Amino acid sequence: MLKGFKEFVLRGNVIDLAVAVVVGAAFAALVGAFSDALIKPVVGIFLGGGIDAGTLTVRGQVIDFTKMLNSVITFFITLTVIYFIFVLPMNKFRERSGKGQVDTTPADIKLLQEIRDLLAERHEP
Repeated sequence: MLKGFKEFVLRGNVIDLAVAVVVGAAFAALVGAFSDALIKPVVGIFLGGGIDAGTLTVRGQVIDFTKMLNSVITFFITLTVIYFIFVLPMNKFRERSGKGQVDTTPADIKLLQEIRDLLAERHEP
């Protein structure tokens, strides 16, 4: 039982996933700090400045446009950096190494193809 667990952990996928989660959390904190320190004040300036910049109060409920716009900008910054720093280089690496092709043939179709090939070999003289 422990041997199977050890193989599962050391297979690579679990370790890669753990590293990705840690890097993602650290990156999210970095982008959040950047957004709060730079983007939010700039958006506030463009939406009127002051304490209530970018907010609208309707029947005692505050709608914060600055916060929403800040979240959207942070989201797109995060996606852009992840794409250009991680996804694009990984895709290029896979193309060069030939590991980019994934066989999407279902298991039952593969089995039927193997059976067909074996039958074809038996009938050849």
